[in-house]
Amino acid sequence: MLTYKAMYKYLDEGVHAEVLDFPGVITFGENLEEARRMLASALVDMAETNLLQGEPLPSPDPTCSDSDADIEEPIHLLLTAASRITLVPQGTAP
Repeated sequence: MLTYKAMYKYLDEGVHAEVLDFPGVITFGENLEEARRMLASALVDMAETNLLQGEPLPSPDPTCSDSDADIEEPIHLLLTAASRITLVPQGTAP
């Protein structure tokens, strides 16, 4: 499990959310609950994209901060391993 730092900023239109130490993980929700849910999903999507492209995940930086944030809190990325299996008919090359 990797622990990054999430930030939330209340705006008139809703809540801006981003992971401060994982570039590109940014989203928006109508309220804090939705923003948290959307941010967790965006973090998983970005992590999967990095891994599929053979890029490393950014190292968590617990010291990063945003002075404009209304809330800063940990956000956890749980990595799971899966096997990808392809069946190839006998006598054929993959």
